[in-house]
Amino acid sequence: MQFEGARRSGQPPNLTPLIDIVFLLLIFFLLTSNFIREQRIDIALPQASSSQQINPNEKALQIRLKADNSIYLQDKSVSLDKLDGALVDALQLRRHKQLQLRGDKGADLMHIVAILDAARKAGAAGVDIVTEQP
Repeated sequence: MQFEGARRSGQPPNLTPLIDIVFLLLIFFLLTSNFIREQRIDIALPQASSSQQINPNEKALQIRLKADNSIYLQDKSVSLDKLDGALVDALQLRRHKQLQLRGDKGADLMHIVAILDAARKAGAAGVDIVTEQP
C-alpha cells in the first residue's frame, strides 16, 4: 500500500491570519490591563546639606506633614489627637519599627514635635526626618 505524500507548492504559507490574531491579542491585553496611577501627597521638603541617603528597599512607616499641618500616616489622613493610637496599631504589625517623617518646610514646629512625641509613645525604634539635598 502506498500513501500519497504532501504536495509541495512553490508558494510561502499565508501569514495574514497569524498577524490578525497577534494584533487581536495585543489589543485585548492593552484594553484589559490595569493602569495604576500612584497618588502622592505634595510636600516641599526642606533642604539639608548634611543629609544621608535612605535605603529605598527599607520599608519604613511613612508619616507626612503638609504645609497646612494635615498629617498622613501611610497616605491616610489622621488627626493629631488620634495619631498616638494609629501609630501603636501600625507599629504592632511591623517587624521594623522605624518611621520616616516627611514634613513640608512650611509646617509648624508644634506639629513636628507632637509627631515625634507620639512616635516615642508608640514605641518607634527611631524616626528619620527626610530632607532633600541642595
